[in-house]
Amino acid sequence: MSLATAPSAEEATPPVEVQPERPWQPFGPPPPSDRLRGWTVALTLALIGGIVRFWNLGHPADKGTPVFDEKHYVPQAWQVLRNGGYEDNPGYELVVHPPLGKQLIAFGEWIFGYNGWGWRFTAALFGTLCVLLIVRIARRLTRSTMLGAVAGILLIADGVSHVSSRVGMLDIFLALFVVASFGCLLVDRDQVRARLTAAMNEGWVGNSPLGPRLGFRWWRFAAGVFVGLACAVKWSGVWFIVAFGILNVVWDVTARRTAGVRRPWVGTIARDLAPALWALALTPVLVYFGCWWAWFASETGTDRWAASIKLTVDTFLPFLPDSLRGLLYFHSNVLSFHTGLNTPATPHPWESKPWSWPMGLRPMLYYYESGAGAMGCGRQDCVGAVMLIGTPAMWWLAFPMLGWAVWRAVSRLDWRYSAVLVGYGAAWVPWFFDIDRQMYFFYATAMAPFLVLGLTMALGEILGKARAGFERRRTGLLVVALYIGLVVANFAWLWPVLVGDSITPWRWNAELWLPSWR
Repeated sequence: MSLATAPSAEEATPPVEVQPERPWQPFGPPPPSDRLRGWTVALTLALIGGIVRFWNLGHPADKGTPVFDEKHYVPQAWQVLRNGGYEDNPGYELVVHPPLGKQLIAFGEWIFGYNGWGWRFTAALFGTLCVLLIVRIARRLTRSTMLGAVAGILLIADGVSHVSSRVGMLDIFLALFVVASFGCLLVDRDQVRARLTAAMNEGWVGNSPLGPRLGFRWWRFAAGVFVGLACAVKWSGVWFIVAFGILNVVWDVTARRTAGVRRPWVGTIARDLAPALWALALTPVLVYFGCWWAWFASETGTDRWAASIKLTVDTFLPFLPDSLRGLLYFHSNVLSFHTGLNTPATPHPWESKPWSWPMGLRPMLYYYESGAGAMGCGRQDCVGAVMLIGTPAMWWLAFPMLGWAVWRAVSRLDWRYSAVLVGYGAAWVPWFFDIDRQMYFFYATAMAPFLVLGLTMALGEILGKARAGFERRRTGLLVVALYIGLVVANFAWLWPVLVGDSITPWRWNAELWLPSWR
């Protein structure tokens, strides 16, 4: 080759392809990318959960009337339907919970009438939506569509969630709104980290030692709306305001610190605390009082005119409007009822204390009929019963789950377990503050979704990471599958006493596993 035709040094060296710089992702893996499959799994499991929750929903009834504490809420819901949104029980004032739960029950009564389907329809609908939400929440927590499906199956097979979704009471509404608020906070957490990641990649996250402003956070606002709705069902929702508010602030601090903000605590206080208080403290209060709209618009609501009939201007908050004074007077009566509802010398036969709830040691009998009233088992001495029982294959693992969650949260600083512990604790720990109060196992309904999430994450540890070896992954999958099969089989065995089917006395006794269940 001649010099005239020889390639130059630049021509002889092939150009080096410059790889584009990948954005920095300091906050862990993004959510799964199989969006379509994720929604397909969630909707399919919600459909299955709906079939299970709605199956023969009108049964049982007490000679055509509500059973157990349905006898309080179902007639009040009928009053709400008749009056246009409020109760009018001035004679006895036995209205001890806010109106939203009764309004939701009234919606079903409006569609189906005053019967079992009517007063249980909305509860079953909310129980079905709980399944949908728990699948999506578990998927976001674990970054795994498979584990999201596991959580959905576990919630479907949970006896507490199942029975609470099939009675005209308030607890499933509280649980749904709490779970929805928790899910919104998770999405807000991801959104905040996405905004901080963008600020880091664009190079302006450190322009201020306090870190950047994060803009309006719609998901946090939605969380405040949902927890306000929870309070408008039962006052125990207040504890979730406190718990979720603290959790949100801690997440903001850790996000700013991970992003390299020089003063993360000061930055969170300066940038995020006031908006957090607005979203998670003031918004729930406004939503709560907004749910009393029908009472404010009424003429005959309970204590609607207490300011002019029972109060004097000089003694009870004279600077407030009469309508608000009347509502606060009503609330003071409700508070007196709850604080005075102590365990008597002869307690209710199915009363339980909170230390027994995690393992469901004292379930709740909602309905019992025997003999001619429960015919259908092929004998004359049949039994039909509905008992609120936590599926033992799940609930008896509550303390191991909690111990593992504490270990992971402390030793590995795993925020996911911390979040589950906060939700579980807000549903359980406050009941220890007044241990002399009358309490029942159905108060634990809001604990069930967080038990499911904790078990699901523990099963994820057993399953192993996607990049684990073939044998490790398959062994983990086998263990998880066997456990899920055990839970479903346990739920199937309990099915007759979860729905009130007619069974033989032998089968009834076989369902009562512990002496404390009798």
